[in-house]
Amino acid sequence: MSYSIGQVASTLGVSIDTLRYYDKSGLLPFVKRSANGRRQFTENYVHLMRTIICLKNAGVSVNDIGKFIHLRLMGDSTLNQRYHLLEDHEEDLQRQINDLQETLSYLKFKKWYYETAVDAGTESLHFVPDSNEVKPDLD
Repeated sequence: MSYSIGQVASTLGVSIDTLRYYDKSGLLPFVKRSANGRRQFTENYVHLMRTIICLKNAGVSVNDIGKFIHLRLMGDSTLNQRYHLLEDHEEDLQRQINDLQETLSYLKFKKWYYETAVDAGTESLHFVPDSNEVKPDLD
């Protein structure tokens, strides 16, 4: 069974233009075309598309996704290379998540800071007495 580009876009929750962009970027060399030039996606191709979208959502560059797909099409001889490519990007993504968690934590602190200042009607409750410096042990 084959799927049209519209069916695949709907299944994957992306636009048709996104799939066309991936195709023009060389990320879909595996997709065959019908006699009238329409792309034909198989279930396996949809699986590969999920991989591409996952990598893109993880912040992997189109160039690196292209490398991954090329390696995938080369078969088992590239298993180790594909594993390490994913491992490297997983580490990058984990660093980004950690940075975002720290940022969110600080944002929540600042939200609390201003919420308590609004409730008190003054920011001075967070200051060192007789100054406008924030208490050093506050955060």
